[in-house]
Amino acid sequence: MVSNWTKIPPPLFKKVVVVLIDALRDDFVFGSKGEQFMPYTKQVIEKGTSYSFIAEAKPPTVTMPRIKALMTGSIPGFIDVIVNLNSPALLDDNLIWQAKTAGKRIIFYGDDTWVKLFPKHFVEYDGTTSFFVSDFTEVDDNVTRHLDRVFKREDWDLLILHYLGLDHIGHVTGPNSPLVGAKLREMDNILKKIHISLLSKEEASLPNLLVVCGDHGMSETGSHGGSSAGEVHTPLLFISSAFEKRSGPLTQPERVQQTDLASTLAVGLGLPISRNSVGNLILPVVGGRTMREQLRFVHLNGFQLSRLLQENTPAYEKDPGYEHFKIAEKSHANWIKLYLEGNNSEILLNLGKKVLKQYLEALKTLSSSLSRQVAQYDMYSMMVGTVIIMEVLLLLFLSIPKALSSRAEFEVPLSLPLFSLLFYLVCLMLCAVHVIVCTSAESLCYFCSMSWFTAVGVMMLISALMCGILSAIAKIFENSRLPVKNPVVSSSGWSEIDVLILAGTVGHVLSLGASSFVEEEHQTWYFLINTLCLVLCQDLCRNNFLLKEYDPQHSTNVKQNFGEASEYKNMDIPAADNSKLGKTISSAEFIRGSDKWISLASPWIILICCRLLRSLNQTGVQWAHRPDFGHWLTSSEHKSELSFLAAVSLLMIFFLVQRRCSLVSKIAMALGLLGVYSYRAAIGNVIFPWQHDSKDISKGITEARFVYVFVLGIVFTGTKDLLKSQVISSDSSVKSTGLWEVYSGLVLLAALLFRPHNLPVLVFCLLIQTMMTKYIWRPLKFDAAQITIMHYWFGQAFFYFQGNSNGIATVDVSAGFVGLESYVEIPAIFFTAFATYAGPVLWAIHLLCYLSSEVSRNSAAVGHGCFCYALMRSLPVAVYIVLVTGLRYHLFIWSVFSPKLLYEGVHVFITATICLFFTAMDHNHSHKVQD
Repeated sequence: MVSNWTKIPPPLFKKVVVVLIDALRDDFVFGSKGEQFMPYTKQVIEKGTSYSFIAEAKPPTVTMPRIKALMTGSIPGFIDVIVNLNSPALLDDNLIWQAKTAGKRIIFYGDDTWVKLFPKHFVEYDGTTSFFVSDFTEVDDNVTRHLDRVFKREDWDLLILHYLGLDHIGHVTGPNSPLVGAKLREMDNILKKIHISLLSKEEASLPNLLVVCGDHGMSETGSHGGSSAGEVHTPLLFISSAFEKRSGPLTQPERVQQTDLASTLAVGLGLPISRNSVGNLILPVVGGRTMREQLRFVHLNGFQLSRLLQENTPAYEKDPGYEHFKIAEKSHANWIKLYLEGNNSEILLNLGKKVLKQYLEALKTLSSSLSRQVAQYDMYSMMVGTVIIMEVLLLLFLSIPKALSSRAEFEVPLSLPLFSLLFYLVCLMLCAVHVIVCTSAESLCYFCSMSWFTAVGVMMLISALMCGILSAIAKIFENSRLPVKNPVVSSSGWSEIDVLILAGTVGHVLSLGASSFVEEEHQTWYFLINTLCLVLCQDLCRNNFLLKEYDPQHSTNVKQNFGEASEYKNMDIPAADNSKLGKTISSAEFIRGSDKWISLASPWIILICCRLLRSLNQTGVQWAHRPDFGHWLTSSEHKSELSFLAAVSLLMIFFLVQRRCSLVSKIAMALGLLGVYSYRAAIGNVIFPWQHDSKDISKGITEARFVYVFVLGIVFTGTKDLLKSQVISSDSSVKSTGLWEVYSGLVLLAALLFRPHNLPVLVFCLLIQTMMTKYIWRPLKFDAAQITIMHYWFGQAFFYFQGNSNGIATVDVSAGFVGLESYVEIPAIFFTAFATYAGPVLWAIHLLCYLSSEVSRNSAAVGHGCFCYALMRSLPVAVYIVLVTGLRYHLFIWSVFSPKLLYEGVHVFITATICLFFTAMDHNHSHKVQD
């Protein structure tokens, strides 16, 4: 039996209205919120002519990939999370294109992502930006205002409405906000209006159809992007007079895939199913048609899926889904013979039901097979990128001896290889491989689509790096053969801190190969910093008690160790000469009186702080649903407690930051922190003592911009001091003050962008930095590499203390719109990125402040810190890229590994920016080296 693919069945519905409510979670309709706030919709579901389902979306659960899934029936790639910021036109076969080609007149109002994806497809449209999350009302009113006029007209076939208000409320206030109920009630009234209008316009020939759905759900924090139940489960309602009126007890809605909508709407509108769709026809929607029509519909769907399988799988004939489909086709042929013979007995009906069941089983198996195989990886481009990354990592490792020497030199030996025969031979060989791969590749390759000029440039880079690595290895062997002048034999060995740093770094890198460790990575960092605190406590006890009886010997050992360190171990603490030796005090004598006991207690105080921070925000996957102190604070009943905590936190921030600022910066910081509280009061997060309610809620534009002025003022003051120290080469105190003021400006910006319940994270960050500087790092005299790695570890831990995870859902998008009246791309991206990575950034800048302010260290310390920081970031990223490439067919590649890869990519970019800042601040050292 051959399908007549060119002949499409006639449409089942005259007009179709698709109402997409952004972030509509399934329990908002089917749960208690639905009964309370959406009475009309709930009545239609229980007693009306409707079919209700729970549609399951695949991660990433962000808007643009979900729209693609709804309209194409295919599963978008994870790169669409990035493309979501600026969506290009959709070139894949899709329902909108098919409808336009068939002469359907389409009208759209709502999220302008649709307008970008489907340009010139709508006869009329009015797009609104989806990224300005502070707008709860206007963004929906702009859609609703068109309805009265549209329903009076007859010049349309498909109307699509995309409401954004609910999503925006979730981002800013969370799913349990009172604003959610008011918005759901508004949506219910709109659905009632649309339904009544469609019923009044119906004709006897064809009924109309109303589809209500969500693109994704909402997590317990109000965000989305991950794979939790709240994010992937959305309601899907089909409402039409063509369906039978519901009767009997209400059952749990059936689960379907979000991709099934494209196939179902295509059949309903009399259109071809999209070429790359992996969705199944939702049978109840066509259940009222004759058996012959139903079999025709499912056969069309099966034919389309089997053809897609043939295009993607060489051994498609052995696929169980394809085999089931062929069996169902034969049974269908037998049924057609009986039907054409005029047999109308019960045998024909039972056989039809059997064939229908066979088709549905085949569709389910085919769809499942295609969903697994649809991901086509551009292995050539992936391998080229991996080779470059591994070469850079190897070059960093080979540069360790020179980079951590007293001169802190990091020179990539590329000049000599560029003129060597090996370089040209390798480059020629790589170009030949590129030509062979690109001319023989069957699928589209990103690297092959580049211009030849760009491709040759990449080949030259790979060749130069390879030659540079070989040159560095040759120099190491040469140096090993040369006799060493004044050899020094180290007797100190490895300290506990060194062993912990090595074991912790290696252990963390290895853990990235397991999905559970990636999901719960915060536990790894919490364990590492807790262990670090215990080791530091041991070192402090040793220095204060065990070494007191051996002070003379200890002083000699300290002098020897520092002398050896200056040659072999990061070289940042100069050895004391004889004239200064008498003035040098041992670390045991450094801490006296009360300072000694505070120093001994400081690791335990830090442990207590970390434990409190863990209780503030539950993160990860396994325990993210458990209640935490942050949820308790953000509930509407505890606004007074949140206000008090926010006020105390802001006072503590001022107290901890102001001590090293100039008078002008202190005043600016005080006014800025007052502005932060005023902003949060303006948008209704906190209240002033004289406020009894928060009815006068605004967007806080004026208050936020008031704070931005002081942020820029403080940063400008610090930048001025830095430029003064670089140009005039004045004393280090000017540079130290300038760096601290830049750091203070970033702290003020973080205080503005953080949600009020997260302000204690900022307080504890500053408190731990202050304690470790005064009572741990200075007394124990760690070298720059050790201090850098401690900063890096605490920065990573504070990334998770903020409530972040390796899932997209924990990104606080609302931070990108603080103080903005409309969506402005660059500031929004910067603010969102800074708010997300505030922990690592603040610890990195504090590292620079600390190393620059320590006069006991030589000028190479900043260079050592920069190199170690870059190495600590490069190692896990390089290994993780190799692991992800090897695990590309893993069950959790899209839900676990891919989001983590996005986080790592952004973090590398931020680290590169920080390292450039380090290099700029190391300007004085470079001059000294040249001199």
